[in-house]
Amino acid sequence: MEALKHAQKHEVVRQADWVWVADVDEFLNIHAGDHTIPALIEACGDPQAISVSFQFFANDGVERFEDRPVIEQFSRSHNPDLWCAESAIEVKTLVRNDFPLHYFGAHRPFHRVTEGGEQPCWTDGSGRPVPQKFLVAANTRRIRKFPAAGARRHATLNHYALRSLDSYLVKNDRGDVNREGRAFDDTYWRERNDPAFEDRSIQRHLPALAATLHEMKVGPLGALHDEAVRRHRAKCDDLMAQPAYAEMCTHLRALPTLPPGELELMRALGMVS
Repeated sequence: MEALKHAQKHEVVRQADWVWVADVDEFLNIHAGDHTIPALIEACGDPQAISVSFQFFANDGVERFEDRPVIEQFSRSHNPDLWCAESAIEVKTLVRNDFPLHYFGAHRPFHRVTEGGEQPCWTDGSGRPVPQKFLVAANTRRIRKFPAAGARRHATLNHYALRSLDSYLVKNDRGDVNREGRAFDDTYWRERNDPAFEDRSIQRHLPALAATLHEMKVGPLGALHDEAVRRHRAKCDDLMAQPAYAEMCTHLRALPTLPPGELELMRALGMVS
């Protein structure tokens, strides 16, 4: 959050037409028009902010890290049209430069109260107005989420939070940057490891991505990338050799692929014991 506070004052951010706040494992998947951000903005009616709903992509049995784009490796997720409990209802937000900004949050901006009391024009990923309680942050427990049903017509936020099993161990070892000291337990894994639905739509960008990556890796950046890959693999191997992490792997492999909310509903309906 401190980084976002500093970013708000940065000249690059202040001069930007739009600002997109997201993590490195989150990829904006635009379904509208030519699949670009301008196409999304046009489809949503050129609002001052667009909040795009998450879609979690599963580990789907991938054990080892590979130096390939995650959008190429992982294509299984929960069915985005089926919503159970509160899975995958968080958002990330694209913000226009005339948004009455108080400050950036990791998931959404917070707007200042204007003299006339006007509220910003703010839509979901289908171009519909976001819920009023979300807009004004009326419920502190739901300031970064709202019901996702019907909210994904023009865009989805593909979230690759798990990736390979050994990379997940590294993530667990590192901890959560937003809540220091919090470990990722199996609930985090189970909520995101639902492989029931195949979605390869974002892979339409792979040819352009491959060309851009090749261009970026020419020169010093390529060597830095290779060193980062080497260190990541070494860390994976180190953790896999530790009894506690080996036990964690065994536990994660044995977990059901039904997310907790769906499993609870099925039990309530007598579909499983």
